[in-house]
Amino acid sequence: MKADPGAGVDGLDLPLLKRFFADHVPDFRGELAAELVHGGRSNLTYKVTDGHTDWVLRRPPLGGLTPSAHDMAREYRVVSALAGNAVPVARAVAFGDAALLGVPFSVVEYVEGTVIRTPEQLHSLSDERIAGCAYALVDTLARLHAVDPDSVGLADFGRAEGYLARQVGRWYDQWHRVHTRDLADLDALHAGLARVCPAESGVSIVHGDFRIDNAILAPDDPTEIRAIVDWEMATLGDPLADLGLHLAYADPAFAPVLGDAAASTSDRLPAPAELAHRYGLTSGRALGDLGFYLALGYFKAAVIAEGIHARFRLGLTRGAGFETVGRAPAPLAAAGLRALAGQT
Repeated sequence: MKADPGAGVDGLDLPLLKRFFADHVPDFRGELAAELVHGGRSNLTYKVTDGHTDWVLRRPPLGGLTPSAHDMAREYRVVSALAGNAVPVARAVAFGDAALLGVPFSVVEYVEGTVIRTPEQLHSLSDERIAGCAYALVDTLARLHAVDPDSVGLADFGRAEGYLARQVGRWYDQWHRVHTRDLADLDALHAGLARVCPAESGVSIVHGDFRIDNAILAPDDPTEIRAIVDWEMATLGDPLADLGLHLAYADPAFAPVLGDAAASTSDRLPAPAELAHRYGLTSGRALGDLGFYLALGYFKAAVIAEGIHARFRLGLTRGAGFETVGRAPAPLAAAGLRALAGQT
């Protein structure tokens, strides 16, 4: 990708961005080019270069309908705070507020590595390496949950007390913002979660969207995690909510969200019960009522899927594979009801 000061790219104003880089990005050499790497389902991700150095720029999706799910300032703050910690992240470089591009955006270092998004990519690995990658991810999640928020300047990053009840209410509010149809199981799942919502099992930094394709892996060793990415939903909260969502992403019901090609749903990965056991061993946490946390994960995944589907219907997504997303919310909500009833 050759730097071209006149080149345009959907969602970015390169002339304005060039001036920002000149003022805020060390070692910038004066020209700029960008290409969309991944986008439309979550924040838009671009690889940006001046021909000598590569960076990654992230901004909210076009026409984002769920503002709290695309919080760039939170993402930049947590990545900055975790630098040099036991959790691998891309080094934070610069943050731009909405005054420049109309939306906030972040710039971080470009981390060379592999992102496994599809079953085909995953299945090119041996069973041993697939299992090793899955366990490395769970171990990284446990290490994240072991970080003392105070020690990295994140004591005020969220209100831990009442986190679970707020999640149930907030994601139902998001549903009402984005829903394109009525879904009785989603309403029933919300009611059930609200009825049995427990007190928090503990307090930690939570990622909020932890799955295999939000990790950059070493190209020659998928068990080596070079960076965890996509931190826009991070906060302080109950660590088991992170685990529950991670396990929900393993359900084939999630596959339509990624064009029926979600690596996280592969049956060659260790079973969710094995991953939960590994997390319990690594973290030392009692898993308690994991059924509730799994049901909450399904609830959140269903609302996220509906939000993507809504943007697709409005013509606001970029890239391929969005035609299938609308199939996901109903089976995800149904799976959440089964989890809540202990029928997993």
